[in-house]
Amino acid sequence: MTRRPEKSDGPAETLALAKVVARLREELADVRRGAAEEAVVERAKGVLMGAEGLSAHQAHAALVARAELHGHSLAVECSAVLDGTAGRPPRADRSATGAGPVRRNGAGPAPGRAGNRTQARPRTGPAERTIIPSALAGTLAQVRSAHGAAAGLHRHLRAATGVDCVVIYAAAAGGGADLWGDAGLDPDLARRWRHLPPGVAVAPLHALETGRPVWLEDPGRDAERYTLIGQPERWPTRAWLPCPAPEANIAAVGFLRGRAEPFDPGTRDLLRHAARLCGAALGTLPAPAEAGAPDADAQRMLDALPGSVIVITPLRRPDGTVEDFRVDAASPGAFDVSGRRGKELTGAHLLERYPTVLGTSLWHGFLEALETGTAYEGEPFEYEEVAAGRPRHTTFSVRAVPLGRRLVVSWLRHDTEAREATRLADLQRLGNLGWSQGDPATGDAEWSDQAYTIFQREPALGPVDWKDLPDHLVPEDAPGTADAVDRLLHHAEPLDRTVRIASPAGVRHVRVIAEAVADATGAPVEVHGLFQDLTRQRHAEDELVRSELAVAHQRGLLRAERALAARLQHALLPIPEQSLRLAGLDVEVAYRPAEDGVNVGGDWYSAIELPDGKALFVVGDVAGHGLDAVATMAQLRFTAKGMIVTGSPLVEALQRLNTLLLHTGDARFGTATMVMAVYDPAERCLTWAQAGHPPPLLVRDGRAHYLDRPAGVLLGATAGPRFEEARCRLLPGDQVLLYTDGLVEKPAEHLDEGFARLASTATRNCTHGPVETLGALLSPLLGHVARRDDTCVVRLHVP
Repeated sequence: MTRRPEKSDGPAETLALAKVVARLREELADVRRGAAEEAVVERAKGVLMGAEGLSAHQAHAALVARAELHGHSLAVECSAVLDGTAGRPPRADRSATGAGPVRRNGAGPAPGRAGNRTQARPRTGPAERTIIPSALAGTLAQVRSAHGAAAGLHRHLRAATGVDCVVIYAAAAGGGADLWGDAGLDPDLARRWRHLPPGVAVAPLHALETGRPVWLEDPGRDAERYTLIGQPERWPTRAWLPCPAPEANIAAVGFLRGRAEPFDPGTRDLLRHAARLCGAALGTLPAPAEAGAPDADAQRMLDALPGSVIVITPLRRPDGTVEDFRVDAASPGAFDVSGRRGKELTGAHLLERYPTVLGTSLWHGFLEALETGTAYEGEPFEYEEVAAGRPRHTTFSVRAVPLGRRLVVSWLRHDTEAREATRLADLQRLGNLGWSQGDPATGDAEWSDQAYTIFQREPALGPVDWKDLPDHLVPEDAPGTADAVDRLLHHAEPLDRTVRIASPAGVRHVRVIAEAVADATGAPVEVHGLFQDLTRQRHAEDELVRSELAVAHQRGLLRAERALAARLQHALLPIPEQSLRLAGLDVEVAYRPAEDGVNVGGDWYSAIELPDGKALFVVGDVAGHGLDAVATMAQLRFTAKGMIVTGSPLVEALQRLNTLLLHTGDARFGTATMVMAVYDPAERCLTWAQAGHPPPLLVRDGRAHYLDRPAGVLLGATAGPRFEEARCRLLPGDQVLLYTDGLVEKPAEHLDEGFARLASTATRNCTHGPVETLGALLSPLLGHVARRDDTCVVRLHVP
């Protein structure tokens, strides 16, 4: 029969006080963490004030600016200032002790040795170097032993730096150093290297005596200089750094790595800062001799034990009553409710860590075991962790056995299976997965809750038998699935199909995966299945397919429209470039389509001889692209020619074209620009009018200038426009260019630059008569730019 877990049975006032103590403990840890980093900041400010003559405020501002520049946290930058490395790139030829280059017979390190290897790519980025020290400071602020400090360093630095082992040595009273704490060091090695006598060439002593870091990155050379802990090949790279406290270097911390590559600059900075935080934490702990010698023996005993085991010592008041317990040793697998592991627990006080234990049956059981010398084994005990944030409840079975004046305490957590079940349920719900397990011979089966949800089936109806699965599918999927299920149940062939289930909520797409466990004869004896609801994915895929079909249809319509517009435009302007003789003028016309290949434009031209012997020249540009622009262009082109041929003046023709665009009643016909010119050969006079169009360019006697534009706005813009005519008498040798804006416009360029470029090019190409073709004029203007607009050009030359 399962026993109901006990709850805290102490006085309500005691439990309330314990919770207050827990909150104060959290606040004290925050204060300690802040104090540790603040001490580093203040010392760095003092260095800058002395070296650069800054005030305290200026020194702090300079540190903040340097931290932002280098992508560090403020604490890391301060550590770099104290080490003298701020703003200075690390050098690859620094010695293992940091004192300068290593010399061999007057030379530097031998080529190919580790001391002169190229720096490896940093393993830690700026973000990690900022986050890790902050979290590490919080951990070290709560440790009560050097073992806990070593375990905290190992846990925070292992993933980012590859550190496999952390060892802390403290200066011994009689000289040398004593092993104070370790994490990842074998018990035999810890026992052999428990004390370092003075005068021995070992790196930890060197770091303690000189106050400088020792970087060991070449096992062969390092073994010649120092006696190494453990085999050189086990930890090819090692770092021993002093742990400075406000008054002195009280300890040296070693970071041992199995990675055979030098420490990169980012890792070195991170380890230096970790050593400073470690020194601040160790400065509040008693010396190794004061901490109690039996700890090492107890720890060696617990190192061989699995599970969660600790050795605790009672702390008594002057009257002999027990006021608390201190953790002297912990097994490597020990794991408490707050996530602390192994040696991180050593040095902790029981009520400081777990204040609500006071007054409970567990507390009284410990006291009774001390008094009677008999083992205590309590009922399952429910503990609530009192900490900032969400409370955590954990159920333990605890056993305590007296060992002299101390207790050996072991415990078992009962919430592990419950947590795993919760995680599995969350995984199934979030992934929409359900599982099935059954016996094909008896028909017995079991489904998870999510499987019932996927099938939209009431749990009271029980799971669906495998052989009945095809009956729950849409008719089209049933035959193939029935064959696959038959092979699964009779021949143990795996099944993996996506089927459609007819449920009350509609058709659901479900992937069914199953395999059978067969006996010695090959007959299936157990079937394991997995259901994955793919309905949302299939709906999304269907929507994507429909969207792609719609896009393809629209793309086809656009291609057809463009092809039709191109054919229509080609029918209207069949010749891209030609030469004419009209009214005594040499005339060249050219059309250049846009190069982007997206749309067909509305640029057009006309050059015809009138019945009275005069010549009409028109260049126009319809706003927009595509079929609508071509249709508007066709209407304007033929209407303009018809009105001028029948005798309408230019101004009157423009007014009627404006009215045409305004009153067609079709939104496809928008606005357009146009220039119209009539040349009279008898008077050699060019009469012209314009509607919002660029002015003609006249080239005369080797100079080019634009004709002054008469009044006129673009067609279709207003119901009451004003148009005027202008006259220009042409001389022999004169050339006049009529063009659309595609000739002078370029993206991200002012229009005046385009006009100037056209005038300059026309001057160079048109001063020697018409021997130069119009293509020779257009090539330098259009040849180097991908045109987004069509271009029409008409050149008139007076022989």
